[in-house]
Amino acid sequence: MKLTLGQVADWIHAEGDFDTSAEALGYGIDSRTIGAGELFFAVKGERLDGHDFVATALADGAVAAVVSMGWVVPAEVDETKLLRVPACEDCVLTALQKLAHAVRRQWGKRVIGVTGSAGKTTTKDAVAQVLSARFKVLKSLGNLNNQFGLPLQLLKLEPEHEVAVIEMGMNHAGEIAALAKIAEPNWAVVSNVAPVHMEFFPDGLAGIARAKYELVEALPADGVAVLNFDDGYVKEFGRGIGDRAVFYGVGEGAEVRAVHVSEIGAEGVVFTVETKGERASVQLKMLGRHNVGNALAAIAVGLRSGMSLEECAAAVGELRAGDKRGEVLEWRGAMLINDCYNSNPKALDAMVDALMAMPAERHVVIAGEMLELGNEATALHAACGQRMAECGVSVVVGVRGVAESLVKAALEGGVEAVFVSDAEAAGEWMQKNVRVGDAVLLKASRGVRLERALAGLTAEPVRANRS
Repeated sequence: MKLTLGQVADWIHAEGDFDTSAEALGYGIDSRTIGAGELFFAVKGERLDGHDFVATALADGAVAAVVSMGWVVPAEVDETKLLRVPACEDCVLTALQKLAHAVRRQWGKRVIGVTGSAGKTTTKDAVAQVLSARFKVLKSLGNLNNQFGLPLQLLKLEPEHEVAVIEMGMNHAGEIAALAKIAEPNWAVVSNVAPVHMEFFPDGLAGIARAKYELVEALPADGVAVLNFDDGYVKEFGRGIGDRAVFYGVGEGAEVRAVHVSEIGAEGVVFTVETKGERASVQLKMLGRHNVGNALAAIAVGLRSGMSLEECAAAVGELRAGDKRGEVLEWRGAMLINDCYNSNPKALDAMVDALMAMPAERHVVIAGEMLELGNEATALHAACGQRMAECGVSVVVGVRGVAESLVKAALEGGVEAVFVSDAEAAGEWMQKNVRVGDAVLLKASRGVRLERALAGLTAEPVRANRS
């Protein structure tokens, strides 16, 4: 949303000798990507302080910069380009969040918050895909779902937008509650509770569930919660809110339910969706039964928004896998599933199931270590390796760190398995060992950067031709 610097200053309580009539065309916190006419927020991060890059941002065309009053302004910085906020810990980040909250309130329409331990970015994309068939939608880009990314998304709101679909992530208790104070969601979508970020939750899944429930708690009295009926924790989030809870799933009793689910290899999944006596067929061009839940969440949101079942089913059928989120690639006669963006035990198990549904000479899993699992890391990796053996995986390659326990468990289950030190070594293994007719899954936590295994291949994989 375009704002004058005077408007911005009023909302964030900034002072300075800047031109109050100058207009901010956008907003950013990264001097490398700040655009001409955009307002730069000199946010202090874990490693870098944005104040060190104010001069660069202004030289690259930023209309002005938001800085702390406690910052000593270097001689090369034009003080008439500075909006100065009272000095405190994280004062510039707080200013960014205040501005986003003010813009959200001025815009004043429906915000749908989306969260879940696994697959929330795909759920968010599915919800936005369905709603876009009827409404003008703003959706979070990528996974900008934290204290930095969420406010930047809200600042993209324009008067013509009718609904905003905003992803909300967390790795500590209280973080979703804080994001909800900024975004003030009217609706919530919660997909699942799974063992992720376990090192920050000493009480395990129960603590993660409480953290996810913060989104439902933040809803207004007339807020709608769209909840996964098949997840034992999430199902309980609907207690006490009556018909403001909408349940989706494959289990009997879900209001929006999938039946006759069938995986069709690289072409995705087909199923029938039922609700209130109506039925519609869906062909979802994304791998894995787990994506049926994402589609159902989106259909449930669409139905509650006044769309027809046929309209919702057709719209969700247009959804495609995002970057490094289940992309199907072809390489030297083998099929590769690039699911490198992130991983956790539940998500890895789901993608192994998707792999095994694909016809192939051999089914190969290249699994990088899963981070932030705390004291349970070794056991959780081993359980995944054991399950791969039980599912009939042909070859397992563990990449980095605790993934060695996954390899050991797979070996004990009778599977050919090898451990390599990093993503580049995984690429070298692929170069030597992947055969024509193989189906290969690549999945790891973001910190492993497993996509580097693909970057090192001599022939570049190409996206499979799927209409």
